[in-house]
Amino acid sequence: MTKRTSAKYKLDRRMGENIWGRPKSPVNRREYGPGQHGQRRKAKISDFGLQLRAKQKLKGYYGDLTEKQFKRVYVEAARVKGDTGENLIGLLERRLDAVVYRAKFVPTVFAARQFVNHGHVTVNGNRVNIPSYRVKEGDVIEVREQSKQMAVLLEATQLAERDVPDYIEADHSKMKATFIRTPGLTDVPYAVVMEPNLVIEFYAQN
Repeated sequence: MTKRTSAKYKLDRRMGENIWGRPKSPVNRREYGPGQHGQRRKAKISDFGLQLRAKQKLKGYYGDLTEKQFKRVYVEAARVKGDTGENLIGLLERRLDAVVYRAKFVPTVFAARQFVNHGHVTVNGNRVNIPSYRVKEGDVIEVREQSKQMAVLLEATQLAERDVPDYIEADHSKMKATFIRTPGLTDVPYAVVMEPNLVIEFYAQN
């Protein structure tokens, strides 16, 4: 098992939830956490614990971002006018690796980050290899011609476990997607309940 695969399985078990909705998640078989103390009875979680858990879940969902990366997105979300929680989700969904994942070009968020990193993607015809690159409404994201026959792409487009959300228009015959609009929390097809409001509370209080 690769380090990346083991990391995402560990995240699922630490949260006790199948956060990406994958059929192979270990949580589908056992709901307790990893490690020798994983089966101990769970104590009641404090408000701080709930907020921390909400932050770890959202941070983990987008490929287990570092605290520094995630905090930077939060600060920007708080600075922009409007609901901070909605802004936070919108900014995370505008990450290039998130768009590549949502468009079903690759099977996982982790694969999306690697795919972008290795230079397989263009935005409006220009090659971009930064996973955190922020797309804008109307941007066209396309897999480079020489990368279109990769097995990972063909496997991902056949995945029945998730659909392309309506804020992205994807054409799998051309391996091209258009980012139509910035989504709000209710638009995003999370497999589990995300609570950005608790993430905002966490940063506001700590």
